[in-house]
Amino acid sequence: MTVAEAGELLGVTRQRLSTLVTSGKLKPVKKVGTVVTLVLLGHVQTLKKELEAGRKKYRPYDE
Repeated sequence: MTVAEAGELLGVTRQRLSTLVTSGKLKPVKKVGTVVTLVLLGHVQTLKKELEAGRKKYRPYDE
């Protein structure tokens, strides 16, 4: 899955995705040229659970 697809699944911006990759929370598997970066679906799903838990904890008013 591409990073753009991961962003849609996670519900985050490209800037946030870049931060997640830089911090090591989302690990790219392969870079195709300079534009496309691929990540594993399993990593994205795990990160999605972590982000949802954080959102529930720090933004309870969103529900």
